[in-house]
Amino acid sequence: MPDHTQKPRLLGDFAIEVRSKNAGPFWVTMETFMKDSVGYAIAADETFLNEQVIADLYGVDAAQVQFFRIPALNVVKIYFPRPVTQGGIHDRDIHAGQHHVPLATLKVPERHLTGNTRVA
Repeated sequence: MPDHTQKPRLLGDFAIEVRSKNAGPFWVTMETFMKDSVGYAIAADETFLNEQVIADLYGVDAAQVQFFRIPALNVVKIYFPRPVTQGGIHDRDIHAGQHHVPLATLKVPERHLTGNTRVA
């Protein structure tokens, strides 16, 4: 019988907040405010969270994804083009306030849960 008492460790579990918002009508900004240096090391690890991961999660071109890692604040900021222009006929989230969900629910690899995290 499977053990349902342990929940998967998600990026959001290590964060105070993961949020998304508009960065103008053509861009989304996402911010991970990590609880501590351990959480920051996970979010800042380029082998775990990088341009290609964001491209796959959000269906954007990896070459247009931008990362800003701020260790003094335990923050990782991510920018990418909105899939549709803000307010356009196909826009389902005009404020980009729900874009953070796939990022917050990203499963953290086992290597990070055993303390083998290194910040690149």
